[in-house]
Amino acid sequence: MIKNKLSKAFTLAAGTLLLGMTSASFAADKHVAITQIVEHPALDAARQGVKDELEAQGYVEGTNLKWSYESAQGAPATASQIAKKFAGENPDVVVGIATPSAQALAASARGIPLVYSAVTDPIGAKLVKSVTEGNKNATGVSDLSPVKAQMELVKQIVPTAKRLGVIYNPGETNSVVLIELVKQYAPELGMTVVEGSSPKSSDVLAAARSLVGKVDAIYIPTDNTVVSAFESVIKVAYAAKIPVIAADTDSVKRGAAAALGFNYYDLGRQTGKIVVSILKGQKTIDIIPQGVSKTELFVNPESALKMGVRLSKEFVESAKVVISEESLKAEMEAAAKAEADAAAKVESDKEMAMAKEAADKAVEVAKEAAAKAEVVAKEVADTAVEAAREAAAAIKK
Repeated sequence: MIKNKLSKAFTLAAGTLLLGMTSASFAADKHVAITQIVEHPALDAARQGVKDELEAQGYVEGTNLKWSYESAQGAPATASQIAKKFAGENPDVVVGIATPSAQALAASARGIPLVYSAVTDPIGAKLVKSVTEGNKNATGVSDLSPVKAQMELVKQIVPTAKRLGVIYNPGETNSVVLIELVKQYAPELGMTVVEGSSPKSSDVLAAARSLVGKVDAIYIPTDNTVVSAFESVIKVAYAAKIPVIAADTDSVKRGAAAALGFNYYDLGRQTGKIVVSILKGQKTIDIIPQGVSKTELFVNPESALKMGVRLSKEFVESAKVVISEESLKAEMEAAAKAEADAAAKVESDKEMAMAKEAADKAVEVAKEAAAKAEVVAKEVADTAVEAAREAAAAIKK
């Protein structure tokens, strides 16, 4: 009877342990591989948004999620290599941030659910066949800029502008689409378009210089090549007193006079929700591609002045965010403090781990000492008992 009860208890315990191991293995079996064409604030914000959304919904790196990330550093060939590497790892989902990286994944990681983010024209990029219904291999979030509204912003800042300079990489499909829209809407506002070509990030400075004396304002689209070297444009703009208007709001912190665009962190969170749906079993064909409609106006009055333009009080007050040297300094100080706090926490965690390890060793040593003391005490007691017996035997004799 007792033997049967013990056997049943052992079986139940083993089953529970096995179930726990199986659940842990299942939870850990989620792998998201993400890549972006180049690192710049807008795309970095999108990537962070994806990761934060996953964490908010219970997928935490190092706990139940394997998170692989690589940047192509602006090189399409590298993007292709990364895509092939990820395909070999067979993750649950691949995420491509920006058109070139998404295209590379679509070409090399077939059969793996693809979620794109910050892609201007997913149909033109041949990622999907429709944006009004689900697609077999991919889905995601587009960031097609509100170009017409951005052209109106240019005229609002520089009412006399007749020649609009645009710097872009003709090798980026997304940029070609945007430039065609610029050419469509700019003439409606009395502006001709002057192009500055920049196939590589290192060409941005020369492209900006080529516009000096030829344009009244410069518009920078969501071109990854140009945005990655945005400071080169600002350097020329300050020297030549040419106002720069950007399509992504993160560029305002880097010197643009203003920008009307999307919040790329929010776009990343939106992308992350799609990734979570796929991790939970949904198919890409069941998820209709999405876009972003809410725009935000960011302005930088101090930078605008350096470009020869004074933004009106009413215009500045209408902005969602007003950037100033003071606000940037405060943001940098806050970032530095956050980094220091994170480093201190890591150090504290290390110290706590070391203290716990030392305490565990001390407990183990104490247990061993107690065990040895118990053995010695027993030996002494046994010896004493034996001696007493011998003494008693001797007395009887």
